[in-house]
Amino acid sequence: MLLIPLRVGRTYYYLITVLSILSGALNAYAQPSRNDIPHDSTYYKTYPDLITAGIYLSKKYTSFVMEGPEGIKALRYKPNTPMTMGLSASYGVLTLNVGFTAPFFQPNIAETGKSKVLDLQTHIYARDWVIDLYGQFYKGYHATPKGYGSINPSAYYIRPDMRVNLLGASVYRLLNGEQFSYRASILQNEWQKKSAGSLLLGFEAYTGRAKGDSALVPGSLSSTFRQKDITKMRFTEFGPGIGYAYTYVYEENYFITGSLTAMGDVSFVKETSEYGSARRTTVSPNVMVRIVAGYNSDDWMLNLAWLNSSTNLAGKSSNDQYLIKIGSFRIALARRITPGKKLKKQLKKIDDFQMPQL
Repeated sequence: MLLIPLRVGRTYYYLITVLSILSGALNAYAQPSRNDIPHDSTYYKTYPDLITAGIYLSKKYTSFVMEGPEGIKALRYKPNTPMTMGLSASYGVLTLNVGFTAPFFQPNIAETGKSKVLDLQTHIYARDWVIDLYGQFYKGYHATPKGYGSINPSAYYIRPDMRVNLLGASVYRLLNGEQFSYRASILQNEWQKKSAGSLLLGFEAYTGRAKGDSALVPGSLSSTFRQKDITKMRFTEFGPGIGYAYTYVYEENYFITGSLTAMGDVSFVKETSEYGSARRTTVSPNVMVRIVAGYNSDDWMLNLAWLNSSTNLAGKSSNDQYLIKIGSFRIALARRITPGKKLKKQLKKIDDFQMPQL
């Protein structure tokens, strides 16, 4: 997926451009020539000569959760992320999105504070591979619900100093790419006409941190949470995973796709406070969920998608977990179109471009 956002700073632009080139290269590398890709056409249909163009509305997030002792409500920090709208176009293995901040459905900064966000999520859906790349850089959070952690029960507890960063990737092999298509439900440039599913096997690796200028736990909750004096948490984790994806199709045009992958990562966590630091090594279960529902046909497509990745990290004890949740909501409407003669000549360069299959 290639992303070109508008109204961003020069540094953000360069970072996003680099990730776009990388993701485009990985997507191309994961495929043979489009005419050589084997699949069962009775299960899903491809459109090698058409462009899938559409409009979308989306919202991304990276939240941070601190769990306490049993019976105590978790401390949930959320950023203020804007709604994005834009145009998309897919052809073969390439997808281009041009997005900008939507002028509506924006967060109430006066109540919940301002967030500085650089969110680089790239999800690559090759025929036999699923690759997720993350580069999350967030500053400015607020605790939810309203009043939790705040000395004023009618106001949000705001942390403009709080940062959450994460870099990582997951790579999964799709074992039934001949009958099951992620692209049909998520990218909409194919059409799943019969119900099918697939087992997934893969690997993931992440590193990141959460930090503040003072303790991450509000003073009003310091008597409840054992992480009360922690100002910074760093982590690195990696491990294998297994999952399953399935698309249920009703009367060929209506579908719902559910995908769940579970990982057993080895996690290395370092907690820092004003009294020093402590390290902990554990095995942490992580989960990635993808749920998509919509309508598909030869001409028009509509889908509603939710993607959520949960990274679980053990703190001072096995009951004191840190969770970093990364995800996005997206609704998209698209139509398949036939390119003109001049555009066809340019697109032929993509058709003729071949790289070895992973």
